[in-house]
Amino acid sequence: MQYPLSPDVKPEFCTTGSFMRLPSSRENAKIAIVGMPFDTAASFRVGARFAPQAIRQASMTLFPYHPIHKVYPFDDCNAIDIGDVPVIPHNIHRSYELIECAVHDLMAKGITPIGLGGDHSVTLANLRAAAKVYGPVALIHFDSHTDTWDTYYEEKYWHGSPFIRAYEEGLLQSDKVFQIGIRGTLNHPGDIDSSTELGYHVITTPELKERGIADVLQQVRQTIGDTPCFLSFDIDFVDPSCAPGTGTLEVGGLNSFETLQMIRLLTDFNFVGFDLVEVLPPYDPAQITSLLAATIVHDFASLVALKVNQEK
Repeated sequence: MQYPLSPDVKPEFCTTGSFMRLPSSRENAKIAIVGMPFDTAASFRVGARFAPQAIRQASMTLFPYHPIHKVYPFDDCNAIDIGDVPVIPHNIHRSYELIECAVHDLMAKGITPIGLGGDHSVTLANLRAAAKVYGPVALIHFDSHTDTWDTYYEEKYWHGSPFIRAYEEGLLQSDKVFQIGIRGTLNHPGDIDSSTELGYHVITTPELKERGIADVLQQVRQTIGDTPCFLSFDIDFVDPSCAPGTGTLEVGGLNSFETLQMIRLLTDFNFVGFDLVEVLPPYDPAQITSLLAATIVHDFASLVALKVNQEK
């Protein structure tokens, strides 16, 4: 947006309903925003089905240029917003099929999807799609919970189990999985062991604070290398003082500045897909959670744009 504003520039509150008014299609797209409004696998609060549109609405206050990476991510990548996957609210398996199909179609065309959840169960469908295209992938998972719990009321598919199911299905390179930001009270002393026993690297928030962001990311970068990598970001990674609109809050997380600082250091990875999950607009009256989510999506797109621009 340029100043002074010309008469054809729309106010921020005049939206087409897409992320930053992106079109639904154009040639040579390298990024696609895709809504995944499924939330009936949540264990406590629900409402993340409304997150894709809330994040899109919040995106209208963002500007196109990323001053840290010095890119116009959505222009540089001919980005599109394909709308929401028509999930089945009461059927997780049919919803998985629909999400997987949409994401696989994008990845097969060389388009990097950025999914807007939805609860964290949707990530399993994204990883299924990624593994079909790239084989087992690396994973960087930002969260306050490991989401490797086996069952909940004897149900195997819920938002606390995507990463144990992904392990069982062979979707991940286990030694190249990092779960960062884990914190909070536990049901049992061995809860975190459920991830380490799978071969995953677990970095708790206290460890992250003690070691520092740069040191942790150096380990992540050295371990993952150029392996195709998926990034899954649960908004409850962030302290609830900065992101109150989520389903299972955990105090003691990073603030929004530290979070963006960490994401902006994730250069030189071979990212093949992203998702951002667990935003609950009904618990976000001031829209600060949705705005943070939209900003993180902008940062994800900037990471893709860096790679695209290097390849030109």
